[in-house]
Amino acid sequence: MIDIYHYLILSAILFSIGLAVAITKQNAILVLMGVELMLNAVNINLVAFSQYDPNHLQGQMFAIFVIVIAAAEVTIALAIALKIYDYFKN
Repeated sequence: MIDIYHYLILSAILFSIGLAVAITKQNAILVLMGVELMLNAVNINLVAFSQYDPNHLQGQMFAIFVIVIAAAEVTIALAIALKIYDYFKN
């Protein structure tokens, strides 16, 4: 059985990689990928800690909420990138 420490270590590694990418890169797409890695690390924590919650669904519902927010963020970022591309193309 996988212990919670393994999930926390995986989450810390993902968060650290995402933070390093978001801080060091100048490309907007790579910065967004770093932010997505950090959000996925938070989701792993939420689901791992929900295993020890008596209601079991609270952490998973928060994780789904974070996924929806991340999808909205990516959609808005892509729309902005397309508008910038159209502006400088002409």
